[in-house]
Amino acid sequence: MTPNKIIVCIKPVVLSASGGTARSTDSYELNPFDRPALEVALQMKEKRGGTVIVVAMGPEPSAFVLNEAMAMGADAGILLCDRALAGADTLATSTTLAAAMKKLLPVDLILFGTRSADSDTGHVGPQTAVLLDLPLVTGISSVDALRNGLRVERRIDDFQEEYEVSFPAALTIHPGAARPRDIGLLGMVPAFEERKLTIWGLKDLGLSPDRVGESGSATAVLSLSKTQRTRMCEFITGSTDDQVDRLLDRLLASGLL
Repeated sequence: MTPNKIIVCIKPVVLSASGGTARSTDSYELNPFDRPALEVALQMKEKRGGTVIVVAMGPEPSAFVLNEAMAMGADAGILLCDRALAGADTLATSTTLAAAMKKLLPVDLILFGTRSADSDTGHVGPQTAVLLDLPLVTGISSVDALRNGLRVERRIDDFQEEYEVSFPAALTIHPGAARPRDIGLLGMVPAFEERKLTIWGLKDLGLSPDRVGESGSATAVLSLSKTQRTRMCEFITGSTDDQVDRLLDRLLASGLL
């Protein structure tokens, strides 16, 4: 059975000039860990039909990532945008996404990346699934359609696990599950001029301000600091026995053995 409506939750992230992530500019990019999830959805659509909708939360300039996703092949994009959503932690973000999913019902499958390139928590997919009371499998490496659902696989340590899930369901997609496609020129025009981009605010979602954004967050980032790492490289010479003895001495002196 093929899902008729697939929702892919994507995150706009800001890349700083140094190549890291930042939150102080209006230059957004699609979270790289969400790209494989989108690719999996698009491949399912190409093989068996259906509709792919991408959903993101952020300020208006972040709508660019939705247009990018539509240029890759998504049918529609929805931006959750409201001043009240600012400062959200993962719980408040999941609450907002869950409200959007309920507004989009019926939904067969919701896909997430495993984590984001900025906060790197991996919380949003699982939390959203719990709020929607959906079955969830995380870190999926492959997806195959069954008559009444999906067969999915994931690797944990040295083990490969296989699950069968029925719809509706939620999955987080491992970065190695699919190679994201490039955006072709033929996809750019319809994405930016023809395909549907919708903006939903707090009233559209039916949420009160105390449940979202900073007010609805259970955690807060108090400070951020850049760590300094010092590395030293030392070559141990001599015969093999001498090298082993010296290496053991260093490890013992460092308290590592």
